[in-house]
Amino acid sequence: MFSRPRKFDTEEELYDVALRALMRRAHSVQEMKQKLARRTDNELLVRVVMARLKENGQLDDEHYAQQFTRNRTQSRKQGKFRIQRELRARGVSDRLINSALEESATPNDQAGMVRQRIERKLKSYRGPQNAGKIDDKKIASIYGSLLRAGFPSDVIRKELHRIIHEPVPEVDDAADTP
Repeated sequence: MFSRPRKFDTEEELYDVALRALMRRAHSVQEMKQKLARRTDNELLVRVVMARLKENGQLDDEHYAQQFTRNRTQSRKQGKFRIQRELRARGVSDRLINSALEESATPNDQAGMVRQRIERKLKSYRGPQNAGKIDDKKIASIYGSLLRAGFPSDVIRKELHRIIHEPVPEVDDAADTP
């Protein structure tokens, strides 16, 4: 169905591939290394291009982690566990992930983001036929979606309780661990 990616033999061609990829979106060092390795059979060429990208400041995991974290917390309203998981999958070191998370998020921030997401979900549930009715299934659905978004279970339960004004049943926290 898809043709094989074209293989490149020169540093300039491979560097151009890297720049085009970076124009579309930011990449971690590991992601870029994998992308370039698919485009050439020459390991030395990949290392030369990677060194050139780092030297020119176009590839930096610390900056990437900060930008990624800021985007995910502010725009997408995701929790720290999800952000950690995604950055690890992209090959960013735990030290850089933790420093980026410390810079961008505060505990009060998380509670506010959870509250916003709960209120948005509740608005979609509260139509004319569901006025005032929020059953356990809907609460479980909201709880699960917030866990998948990377928020801590204790914050989720506290905010659900605050908004719904009834005790939220305890749920197995096994899915909560990063």
